Amino acid sequence: MPSAAGEAVLPPPVAPVPETVDQIALARLYGEPLFALPTDLYIPPDALEVFLETFEGPLDLLLYLIRKQNFNILDIPMADVTRQYLTYVDQIRSRNLELAAEYLLMAAMLIEIKSRMLLPPKRSEEGKEPEDPRAELVRRLLEYEQMKGAAAKIDALPLLGRDFLRAQVHVEASLQPRWPEVAVDELREAWLDILKRARLVQHHHITREELSVREHMSIVLKRLQGRRFALFEDLFDARRGPQVVVVTFIAMLELAREHLIEVTQAEAFAPLYVRLAYTPS
Repeated sequence: MPSAAGEAVLPPPVAPVPETVDQIALARLYGEPLFALPTDLYIPPDALEVFLETFEGPLDLLLYLIRKQNFNILDIPMADVTRQYLTYVDQIRSRNLELAAEYLLMAAMLIEIKSRMLLPPKRSEEGKEPEDPRAELVRRLLEYEQMKGAAAKIDALPLLGRDFLRAQVHVEASLQPRWPEVAVDELREAWLDILKRARLVQHHHITREELSVREHMSIVLKRLQGRRFALFEDLFDARRGPQVVVVTFIAMLELAREHLIEVTQAEAFAPLYVRLAYTPS
């Protein structure tokens, strides 16, 4: 750009952008290269803490310290083991007090064993050698090691869903299915079961039939006309059901009450006869 004096003014130089930023930058922040760490960066102390060993309990830690240094488990150097054990317990006690409680109990046991070993042994009255203070701890360590080894062997066995899957084979059905044979007894039992269920679902339809006593009184009179006598049971039509029989009997009682018919009997236990009470003209 020309100036007022007629001289050309060059633009300010631009810093060259490196072609390979990843080889120079320490990191990328939101896509931009970062060439130096920020001075106000705060990293919490626990963020870089790494636990190299994890243990399932005090016995597991104690067994790890003994096996790592090739100590004889039957002759444990209590001073070295106790010192290393307490160092680890101090680390976890500052961070997890609930987890350290169980380890502190074992630490107290180690200190007790160590103090008992510093005291002169006391012989028993029978002259037997005093028991080693480490005997109970050794027994527990050996039992724990056996159980841990057995658990490792069981875990190494092939496990369904983890190491292998169950094979599934699809077998196509044949074109002509083979139906199972049915015995006669089974067929009879099935039929009886159907009948039993059918009785439970029966429906009863009740209808009302209107019967007139006067109408049946006329029917009885028509049957007696032109006849001298008629047997009592011949006047009932049992085929029409008990309802008609009852109404016919009531009609005969009404006729007898109105003196239109007479019911006679020749002697005791003899048949009953019915006749008209008047003589037609």
